[in-house]
Amino acid sequence: MDSTRTFKMKIHGNEYSVDIKKVGEGAASVEVNGTMYEVQFEAERKVSKTPTLTRTPVYTTEAERPKTTASPTENKGKVIKSPLPGVILEIKVREGDAVKAGDVLLIMEAMKMENNIVAPADGRVTALKVGKGDNVLEGDPLVEIGG
Repeated sequence: MDSTRTFKMKIHGNEYSVDIKKVGEGAASVEVNGTMYEVQFEAERKVSKTPTLTRTPVYTTEAERPKTTASPTENKGKVIKSPLPGVILEIKVREGDAVKAGDVLLIMEAMKMENNIVAPADGRVTALKVGKGDNVLEGDPLVEIGG
């Protein structure tokens, strides 16, 4: 950019006449009270103001959902939390039941749709944190699975 822009500045009570002669990428040529200076600066990074949305894949059947198993060290007290606010329609397991990754633990209604809440890993149901008909918020604990 080769246009001259002149500014009057007052710094600590002293007046300066600053002419910006040339601005390039990371450098500028400026004249302050008749003396030329080459100024180095950090180029400003453009940050998008539009948020990026990321969504987990939607599976139409339990067969499509990938089955995952955890190593024994990871499988101590795994708490399954509510993905959405909703109402518990049906509980498919009881405390003490053995479950495999992908087994349906409970069914909840959220946004007028039934959602299967499945076990993320093999284990044993150690605690049910909700009952049939309970209203839950996003992130509320539903079931705890232990090793």
